[in-house]
Amino acid sequence: MNSAKIAAICLLCSVIPAAAAQQTPRAGLSPREQAEYVLDRLAYGPRPGDVARVMAMGVDAYVDRQLDPESIPENPRVAQELAPLTTLHMTPVELFRDYGPPRPAPGMKRDPEQVKAARQRGRIVLQQLIAARFACALNSNRQLEQVMTEFWFNHFNIFAEKGLDYVWIGSFEAQAIRPNALGRFRDLLEATAKHPAMLFYLDNWLNQVPQGEKGINENYARELMELHTLGVDCGYTQADVIALAHILTGWGYPRPGQARFFPVDPSAFYFDPMRHDPSQQNLLGRVIPAGGMEQGERALDLLARSPATAHHIAFELVQFFVSDKPDPAYVDAVARQFLATDGDIRATLRALFHDRRFWAGAAPGARKFKTPYEYVLSAVRLAGVTLDDPRVLQGPLHQMGMPLYRYQTPEGYKNTRDVWLNSDAMAKRIDFAMALSRGKLPGEHDAGRATGPLLISAEPPRPAMLAPGDAAPLDEPRLAQAFGGRLSAKTQAAIDSAAPGLKAALLIASPEFMQR
Repeated sequence: MNSAKIAAICLLCSVIPAAAAQQTPRAGLSPREQAEYVLDRLAYGPRPGDVARVMAMGVDAYVDRQLDPESIPENPRVAQELAPLTTLHMTPVELFRDYGPPRPAPGMKRDPEQVKAARQRGRIVLQQLIAARFACALNSNRQLEQVMTEFWFNHFNIFAEKGLDYVWIGSFEAQAIRPNALGRFRDLLEATAKHPAMLFYLDNWLNQVPQGEKGINENYARELMELHTLGVDCGYTQADVIALAHILTGWGYPRPGQARFFPVDPSAFYFDPMRHDPSQQNLLGRVIPAGGMEQGERALDLLARSPATAHHIAFELVQFFVSDKPDPAYVDAVARQFLATDGDIRATLRALFHDRRFWAGAAPGARKFKTPYEYVLSAVRLAGVTLDDPRVLQGPLHQMGMPLYRYQTPEGYKNTRDVWLNSDAMAKRIDFAMALSRGKLPGEHDAGRATGPLLISAEPPRPAMLAPGDAAPLDEPRLAQAFGGRLSAKTQAAIDSAAPGLKAALLIASPEFMQR
């Protein structure tokens, strides 16, 4: 381990442990500090010039514009980078047809080689999704929309490598999550419930009225209440889980022999009345009358509008945007807004951001510790570099323990300090900071090997790095100007005493930059 890396680790260990959080009023922050704070919370950190732009328009105006992304002219680079990613615009039916496993002729078994070839071909779906996520997060002017897309995907997490989800995961984010990220929670909930990626991941496609050896599958019903809506320990019982599973029988997608239904609904959702239990159910103390698919719709209404759901979502939002240990009164206020607006996500966020308690997260010792995803994105944005192929970032994220779309269980990645602050993880961040500061991020082929065979593109690997004009080492004074005056005297002294080629790396690896 070289001396610069040792110095960076020592600096981190001496400064990062958090002090007790204190309430800091917004009035105690300078205009620049306020601008830096909202860029750290509503965006993936500042790009060069962003702090000055936010100060010029005013923090409140910036927050309100981010809540109305359609009013913000988009960076042309986003459209340029998304244009070739054709799978993002394909329906689930089209994706299954073009990239799903081959269907053998009647009476024939599947050819293993054909199945293998189809899976290899289907890797492009995940590759393009990764490219799209990074392109938007790094370059979009509509930063809050990108942050909320990440938040909701994590809330409704699915694992890319479970069965057919490698085919449908791109559509899940592009067509179920992203369009609803600032809409109404009830619409988002239904979009995820009916998407084939979720139906497959949590096994509701297997859920049916008992017939022989096949029958009720409780997986989705349980996670729908525990993770997606009510939250754990909110008072539901095993009887409620069973009742909800019965209500959701028949929700799935067409089976072999039902392909004639595919053209009817491009989303691939199909309600099969032959697999549905139509009997009356009691859910959370409420009667769901006998019926068909409308039973599931009523259950989603009940769950989306429950006070327990409002509290669960409010807690997650306050924890994500403000504090690892949310103020209960603050959570209650956000939950009341969620209920009063019938789950209007935009209105709920407006109440969260315009509450004086939002600024408590800027207090000394109260900063959120960046997840690997937030750290990598904020470093690249601060550096102001252009990535020829943003998929190169998947490799470092894998090494730091947070590769995109690869969290296996449905609760998704955590965003609290205790999960991500440890010596091994810090060493990986320092490696990344040094590589970025020298213009030498790993190439795409390295990222593919690091993150598993699903992420190896069907196309020849590109020698992607920083774009040619940005491949020079980073300029530390320029970084310091963009980052602002948040460096402690101890950190600044370490940077000042370092060799010129190490100054930028030490800033990106500093304790202050690790936090937001």
